[in-house]
Amino acid sequence: MNAAPADQIRLLEVQALDVRLQQLAHRRRSLPEHAEIDALTKDATQLRDLLVAAQTEESDTTREQTKAEQDVDQVRQRAVRDQHRLDSGAATSPKDLENLQREIVSLAKRQGDLEDVVLEVMERIESVQERIAELTERVSSVQSKIDDATARRGAALSEIDGEVATVTKERAVIAATIPADLLKLYDKLREQQGGIGAAKLYQRSCQGCRQELSITDINEIRAAAPDTVVRCENCRRILVRTSESGL
Repeated sequence: MNAAPADQIRLLEVQALDVRLQQLAHRRRSLPEHAEIDALTKDATQLRDLLVAAQTEESDTTREQTKAEQDVDQVRQRAVRDQHRLDSGAATSPKDLENLQREIVSLAKRQGDLEDVVLEVMERIESVQERIAELTERVSSVQSKIDDATARRGAALSEIDGEVATVTKERAVIAATIPADLLKLYDKLREQQGGIGAAKLYQRSCQGCRQELSITDINEIRAAAPDTVVRCENCRRILVRTSESGL
């Protein structure tokens, strides 16, 4: 393949721009905010799960308190009725009076026990409410950190995308001046060789594979016409000759 030396030099410019695009793509993937947001999101998910569990516990305990208070109220009402019967003289026989008094004592003890249950449940509700408040605050704090990291990532991505657009436009302009067959070979080699399709021959070394060429290869390149597109015998990339090639 033949191409004017100037076209081959411009191929190095395209290669430099392609390397820059690779670097920008790597930077885009490797932004520290990606890992930061992932870690914070995981923390937020765990905290929200704990918060939902605490809220469920609060709801269950509140129902338990309501039931316990209803039980206390029922016992209290029954004790009031019994006391009214006792005070009104409705129970006239000694046995009835004894049974009524015994039941009033029993109901008083039952009411005390149930009121203790209510207090215990209220203490648990207070505890879980404190935990809910703490978890709510922690979720809010983590979410604020997520929002901050997301904003920083957005700004960084916007900057990268802007540079990508600029570099891509510049590459298109230069690539349009390079012969189609040369550019096609370059693109094919770049895909095969990890993003490097053309390299400078510098001081008798290929800057693509960083290998020094043999005397035989150097002599062949030296003898080749200026418009001959030469290839590195080691990596097969396009070798571009310049004044620094050491020929």
